[in-house]
Amino acid sequence: RGLMPPALLLGVAPSGTGIWVPALLIVIGLLGIVVPVIPGLLIAVAGVLVWALDAGTTLGWVVFALCVLWYAAGLAGQFLIPGRRLKTQGVGTRTLLLAVLVGIVGFFVIPVVGGPLGFVLAIYLIERARSRDGDVAWTRTKHALRAVLTSIGIELLAGLLVAATWAVGAVVVWRSTH
Repeated sequence: RGLMPPALLLGVAPSGTGIWVPALLIVIGLLGIVVPVIPGLLIAVAGVLVWALDAGTTLGWVVFALCVLWYAAGLAGQFLIPGRRLKTQGVGTRTLLLAVLVGIVGFFVIPVVGGPLGFVLAIYLIERARSRDGDVAWTRTKHALRAVLTSIGIELLAGLLVAATWAVGAVVVWRSTH
């Protein structure tokens, strides 16, 4: 009786706004995937965690666990699928690592677009120096751009699966308590 519910510790009211705060976090997370300024998928999963803490039900925790699995699958797919495609197109691991580093720097130099722009530009410059052929470098750069878009698509799919899983779980929990 004397313990404060975990949801109150997070500043979430146990009734009324208990559904809106997680929903808002999930929407912000989905927007963060499309406009990569914030770790969108992580924020969406955090929204589900807030809801699970507030719901305090076994089903709430099962839904959260499923969302964590979608998150892990999204992260794995986000890196494995585009990376494998780039390697089959002749873009080497060293090129990818350097491009990722340039992308990270680019993210801080030019917010929002600097990460993807730095990544793609680095691929072009490295491949141009490596092959000494602008056409080959441009072809590999286009593959890199497709890889970036594929990565965003995979993360967005995982985010939508998190949102859908939470929505179904929230409806089932709400119906069981009302």
